[in-house]
Order: sequence, then structure tokens, then C-alpha cells
Amino acid sequence: MKHSIKVSGNQATISLYDKIYVSQASLLRDDLLEIIDQGVTGLRIDLSGLTYIDSSGLGTLVTINKRVKEKNGRLVLTGAQGLPLELIKRTRLDRVFNVE
Repeated sequence: MKHSIKVSGNQATISLYDKIYVSQASLLRDDLLEIIDQGVTGLRIDLSGLTYIDSSGLGTLVTINKRVKEKNGRLVLTGAQGLPLELIKRTRLDRVFNVE
């Protein structure tokens, strides 16, 4: 998995590419928690380049969503398609996340 993070003030856009497995999920979580701790409260995660996400990747998104909400912020998932979107819907996380 590759990802890019662009921060502007208290907003960040994160683009995810390829596949997220357990080992990559922890690296992503650490990177995102770090920017949240630096004051970023608005996260927009672009999933359009993501082809697969496992349960640990979904767990990472849940953790990040919880942390952002604790800081009175907002997380939005965009561009989900194919298997990642199907998994988000099957697990009913589309009711937890703001999905665009």
C-alpha cells in the first residue's frame, strides 16, 4: 500500500493506493494519528486508488474516525469502489463513516 498525505492548516487529504493489509494498516494508523495529534481535525480519505482492504485496514479507519470525533473533527471517505466499497457496506460502516 502506498499513501500520500497533504496537510493544509487543520485539514488533510489522504490518498490510498493498491491494497491495505495488516502490516500497512498499522503504518497508516501511526501516520494519521500523528497528524491528528498535530491539530488536524478534518480528514478526507480518498479510496479511489484502493483495490483491497482487510479487516485491520477497516479497523484503522474506525480508530481514526473515533480519534477525529474526539477532537470535534470530521472524517470523510471518498471514491470508494469495488471490493473496498462492498466491504464498507457489508460491515455497515457506511452508517458510521461519512461516505461520498
